[in-house]
Parts: sequence; structure tokens; C-alpha cells
Amino acid sequence: MVRGALAAAVTPLRDDGAALDEDAFGPYLDFLATGGLDGILALGTTGEGILLSAAERRRAAELFLEGPLPVIVHAGAQTTAETVALAEHAAASGAAGVAVIGPPYYALDDDALLAHFAAAARAAAALPFYVYEFKARSGYAVPVRVLERLREEVSNLAGLKVSDRPLEAVEPYLLEGLDVFVGAEELLPVEGAAGTVSGLASVFPERVAALNGVRELRAALDRYPFQAAAKYVLGRRGVQVREDVRRPLRQLTAVERRELDQWLESS
Repeated sequence: MVRGALAAAVTPLRDDGAALDEDAFGPYLDFLATGGLDGILALGTTGEGILLSAAERRRAAELFLEGPLPVIVHAGAQTTAETVALAEHAAASGAAGVAVIGPPYYALDDDALLAHFAAAARAAAALPFYVYEFKARSGYAVPVRVLERLREEVSNLAGLKVSDRPLEAVEPYLLEGLDVFVGAEELLPVEGAAGTVSGLASVFPERVAALNGVRELRAALDRYPFQAAAKYVLGRRGVQVREDVRRPLRQLTAVERRELDQWLESS
């Protein structure tokens, strides 16, 4: 199983965010690999996965899997059927694991959440399965009791990606026998965690791999729409990734680009 420093990778897009930029995947994945990372999480929050169609997500997963690093594919979607289909595709395509966030919008009780995660885990039964816990995005926290029941129902629950903050919100998920990847860079390192799945590592992989100034870097990028800022900085670092993001996300303003240029020149 994958452990250590993983990038929550951006998804290269073109045509004002309307299409995958397939030619950019290879150079971008090589950039991440040379940064000293141990793997990537594809199509998560940083990767705009929830905004892409199912067909785009399948194709993007295939492109990520052509790179040199092991890939955990985020398959979380609004419905169980689509989540299962994406998990099955990831497993058939050679992913190193599958992650699933709780479906946003509806308030799901324990039984509904358990059934959803169990169906996704069984669809990826040959792979390690990770619950993606991110209260700020799903709208609720996955109860620990659901994870305990899930561990009894499926054999491939390997761990979690936990993007909550502060540390007190992460600690209940540090369950014995499960690999926990921390998403909030300002908390790193976290004792008992298996590593990090970091949005910042999608832009500064070498800094996250070395845990070098990650809190300050993340704070600087968080002043702007993160996906657009991450892609813009990648371009300024010489990586073939456009700033394009999928609407309703927006690109940077001219003022924001100038501010980022000044920050990059001074840092």
C-alpha cells in the first residue's frame, strides 16, 4: 500500500476548463515524480473531480495511471451507482487504491452512509479502499462508528484521507490498523498518521516531501481560488499546465496574477 507524501493532484484542463488537456498530463506527472513524492490522489478536491462528468473522470484516471507514481483514484460521486461505476473502473485500470468522500447535500444516517461506502469498497475489492473525510466539503463528518461497522463488513478498508482541521478533529480518525493521510498541511507532521495527501504538493512537491515551509506556502496560495492559483503557479514553475478550471470555479484576476508573480519572485 502507498504511504508517505502524496499530491492531491490538479487535473489539467483546456478550453476555459471545458475539456481535459490530455497532452499536459505526462509532463505534469513527471514533475510530481521528480519532486520526491510517494504517490498521488487523483480527482479529489484539488483535482476538481466532482465537477467532471463520469466519462471525463474515467479518462482522467487512465491518464493519471500512465504516470510513474502509484495513484489512488477518488471515485466519490453524488449517487452510489456512479460511485460504484467509477470505483470499478479505477480497479480495472490499475489504480493503487480507491478513495470515496461521503456524498454531499443530503443528510445521510449511519445506515445509508455504511451502505454507500460498503458498495464502493466492494466494487474495488481487489484494491485498498479509503474513506475521504472532509466535513467542510461533504457537509458532515463521517461518524467513527460507521468506520468501525465498515471495517466489519468489507475486507479492504485500508484507511482514510482526513482533510479536517484543527488537529482535534483529526485525532478521532487515527484508528489502530488504518492508514490515515492528513490533508491540512499546517498540521503536519501528525503522530500516528501514515502520511499526507496534500494539495500544496501538487504545486511544490519537493517542499512537501521535505516538510519545508509548507504552512507558509499553503497560507500564501489560500489567499486566492486554490485550484486556479495552483495551476497558475505550476505554469510559472515551467510545468505545462494551463490555469483553466471547471466552472463554477473561476480563474484568477489580473491583479491576483500580479500578486502571485510578486510573491514567487520574492520567495
